[in-house]
Amino acid sequence: MGDQLSGELSSLRDADADSDRVLMAEVLSEARYVPNHKKKIAFCFSAMRHFAGALEQQGMNVDYIRLDDPANTQSLKGEVARAVERHGAQSLVVTEPGEWRLLKEIEGWAEELGIPVEIRSDDRFLCGHDGFAAWAEGRKTLRMEFFYREMRRRSGLLMDDQGKPLGGQWNYDAENRKPLPQGAEIPKPCLFTPDAITQEVLTLVGERFPDNFGSLDNFGYAVTAEGAEAALQHFLDYCLPQFGDYQDAMRAGDPFLYHSLLSAYINAGLLDPLKTAEAAQDRYLEGKAPLNAVEGFIRQIIGWREFIRGIYWLKMPDYAGMNALEAVRPLPAFYWTAETGMTCVKESVEQTRDHAYAHHIQRLMVLGNFALLAGIDPSEVNEWFLVVYADAYEWVELPNVSGMALFADGGVFASKPYAASGKYIQRMSDYCSGCRYDPKKVTGEGACPFNALYWDFIARNAGQFEDNPRMAMPLRTWARMTGDKQSALRQRAAYLLEDLDAL
Repeated sequence: MGDQLSGELSSLRDADADSDRVLMAEVLSEARYVPNHKKKIAFCFSAMRHFAGALEQQGMNVDYIRLDDPANTQSLKGEVARAVERHGAQSLVVTEPGEWRLLKEIEGWAEELGIPVEIRSDDRFLCGHDGFAAWAEGRKTLRMEFFYREMRRRSGLLMDDQGKPLGGQWNYDAENRKPLPQGAEIPKPCLFTPDAITQEVLTLVGERFPDNFGSLDNFGYAVTAEGAEAALQHFLDYCLPQFGDYQDAMRAGDPFLYHSLLSAYINAGLLDPLKTAEAAQDRYLEGKAPLNAVEGFIRQIIGWREFIRGIYWLKMPDYAGMNALEAVRPLPAFYWTAETGMTCVKESVEQTRDHAYAHHIQRLMVLGNFALLAGIDPSEVNEWFLVVYADAYEWVELPNVSGMALFADGGVFASKPYAASGKYIQRMSDYCSGCRYDPKKVTGEGACPFNALYWDFIARNAGQFEDNPRMAMPLRTWARMTGDKQSALRQRAAYLLEDLDAL
């Protein structure tokens, strides 16, 4: 599948070039499962075509079905059925997909196709489904930090000979929240010139998906394992030393900063996650990158990424429909158009449109935070996040959005809603400079919408949060406000919520 482009994939590991055949297919049922960003479709299709070519060079027999093949049934099951008939296949081997809906479909293929179907686990992850379920069993709370420590012990990453974390701490996140200094020089991103295969795909996507979100201009994604490895080396050489300090920072006109831009490659299979983490560890051991940067990067891969996948498979399918805060407002149009006076939102949406990318703080504390404060329907927010990012697959997108950004799961793993006023964005970015909204004002004309919406969010959900110790401070602050101030804040919020598209 398009996110399984690894030569070490479990379904390929014992493939026999003489008797086995690999099937890959570009199908509309997957490309249009949601109306994906044009660059995401182009990245997936080009990477698939390059991977098929690499397998053929290794001597494998590959059936590669292109989107514009006249015989293409435009579904995975349809192409498997055609291949079974075409070759008289006696069995099918597949690595489990990353999404619940596909797994349920594949589990029915054996009966429908009349041949045995072996679904192998995806062992590109450190922790399997049963392992995560065993870790979670009996725990009152599921916290990534404790799971992460287990993954550190299991992998040996950043551990000493006595089984203790290097540097004496498990987590250096407190050191990784610095705003970007004015005038800081940002390394150029590692971008790649499209080759003939990618150019052909770009033309195909432009013709077949003209109305999809996003731009195909300046496509620069790596589409091979070699390109992804070059992108990793670029990050290690030029960005990793500063990544830790400034990973939460934002600056207008600079979408990438010191971030790795590797998540799309890891999630598609072009980079091995454990080897990527080990490469970062090597830079620390060689004295070329500080511990806070390396630990923060490794935590995202073997901690957060693994944890989020575990939550997804532990809680699906019910997880997708959770809406603990009863948020029902429709998604504002500016999430698609970027037509808003809120500079932070405008910048984040524009770079998402142009690059199919935004870093984690833009996703969580700008775009996710606004949706949380405004009470946007989680189903609409989840679909948007799944559509617009090149690294988005449901297993990684859904828990991050419903659990972390929107608190729609009621706190399955997040200890509190990640709600913030405009002061947070002002502290961590330069977006507020020149914005038509003032983060220092909470009510009245020109007041930052995040401010009144934040207090309205606290007020309308106070009953939900009264037993949450991490929400005690904002609840006390709200309770100490005068009635007039509370009324002014809620009136301002009601005014904003009446017409979000006008912001």
